Order: sequence, then structure tokens, then C-alpha cells
Amino acid sequence: MAGKSRPAVRLRVLRTQRLTPHMIRIVAGGPGLADFEPNGFADAYVKMLFPQEGVEYPQPFDMGVIRAEMPREQWPVMRTYTVRYYDANAGELALDFVHHGDQGLGGPWAAAARPGDELLLAGPGGAYAPGEEADWHLLAGDESALPAIAVALEAMPAGVPVRVFVEVADPAEEQPLVTKGDAQIQWLHRAAGHDLVSAVRALDFPGGTVQAFVHGEAGAVKELRRLLLDERGVAREMLSISGYWRRGRTDEEWRAEKAAERAAEEAGR
Repeated sequence: MAGKSRPAVRLRVLRTQRLTPHMIRIVAGGPGLADFEPNGFADAYVKMLFPQEGVEYPQPFDMGVIRAEMPREQWPVMRTYTVRYYDANAGELALDFVHHGDQGLGGPWAAAARPGDELLLAGPGGAYAPGEEADWHLLAGDESALPAIAVALEAMPAGVPVRVFVEVADPAEEQPLVTKGDAQIQWLHRAAGHDLVSAVRALDFPGGTVQAFVHGEAGAVKELRRLLLDERGVAREMLSISGYWRRGRTDEEWRAEKAAERAAEEAGR
């Protein structure tokens, strides 16, 4: 039924920050931030909506109405980003964008963003937060998962063991990570031939129950899913694992592939 979804959250860019050569932080706010409802997940994500040039959209900007009333080719283009932080007192919401020159949509937008520019966001969604029932935690991912990994580390219970693997291009892409947990953080540099799957496979797993968050490129995630579930015996309910992107695919192509894979899995049950 049209109109069931919530209108988009309309924000303005407050400032931008180049965190590393390929990571840009956009801090946004404004009166529209009052419409944002945080959900408490470490992987809380929003869909950033990019209106198509020359298309008039109904107001308030509501994707439920747009999907019901407008042809698909006129729908806004969507990209998904983890909420790096939300600070109601400061009136700020931060999103981190991976930027590789003119490639993609979100990265070039973030590189060109200036204070006052508008953002339209739908969400948030999310499903993962560190739980106190785990004896230790595993966090693994690439640049696309780094914002969620950073939030998870900040939310870790004090003193809990955490093993962290982050795959980035080179040492210049490392970022400071803060946690009260007992964290061992390993940065993996693709320029030096390091990769996420090999690093997690080589890990000497501590004893006890592990809660794992593993996200990033779909090919690597598929291998890690098999490793953790089949070889390491990680309980499925203690594992948050998903491909954020797939090498050689646009975001739209990857979403369509994921939907088809989920449908095939459901049909096979």
C-alpha cells in the first residue's frame, strides 16, 4: 500500500573530512535530523537517495509513494552506507564514503560535497550489535565494513577479547580505532598481498563462544562463511555475515544477484 514507508530524512552537509586518501566523512545535520530514529545497531545503515536529474518527485519525499506511483526508471538511485555516528546533542550524523576517483556514485558525490548540500536518507536498518553472551568477538571486513567495525569496537564490553581483521589498500588507509575491549587489531594491506580470508583462516581461535561480524566483498565473504560455519563450527545465530559489494558489479547488479540467491535458497528449503 502506498505511503506506508516513512518519508525520507532530509539533511544538510555541515562539514566534510578526508580521513584517509580514499575515505571521506560527511557530517550532516539540520532540522530534518529530528526525523532520524536510531536503532542501536552497530551496523545501522541508511539508504542514500540520489534523485534523477529532471524528474519531479512527490513531496514529502517518500519512497513508498514513489514506488507506487512512478515508473521504475524514474526512481531515485540508492546507495547504502553505515551510520558512523549519530549525536543528537550535537545535531550530527556522520557517514563515511570510500572514494576511488570518478568510480561509482557516492564517492564522487562525497568528494564534491560542500556545506549546505542536501542528503536524502531512508532508514536506518541493521541487525548486529556486540552481545555480552559471547566469550570473545571476531570482526572482519574491508573498507566498506570499516565504519561498522569501528562502531562495534566502540560498543564492546570492557575487557572482552576481540580479534579484528581489516583489509585496506595500504598503510595510508589505516584509521585510529577506539575500544574498551581487549582488542588485537590486524591491518591487512592488499598492496603487500595480504587478504582477509587467509588472515582469518590462520587465526588460532580462542576457546569459548564467539560472536562474529564479517562483511565486505562478496567473494571473500562466501569463503569466510564456509570457513566459519563448516570448518570452525561457529553457531549460525552468532554470525552476522553478508557481502556489501561484489567485484565487477554495480550496486544495482549486486542487489539483484543477492535477491535471486536468497530466492533460490528459500526455494531449496
